Amino acid sequence: MREMKIKPQKGLLVRDPITRTPLSEKGEIKPRNTYWLRRIKDESVIELDKTSKEKVKEKIA
Repeated sequence: MREMKIKPQKGLLVRDPITRTPLSEKGEIKPRNTYWLRRIKDESVIELDKTSKEKVKEKIA
């Protein structure tokens, strides 16, 4: 299964749907499934690998 590294938006508490533990502020590796993709879409969490790639593109431009 594909995975991604995500972290919660600043000031939000986002829980893992299985363990019910809060997502770490530093980020965690989670499966790329519908639950986490919806959290990205509603902007509850940030995908870290994607944002770091965007920052590199901004620096180049």
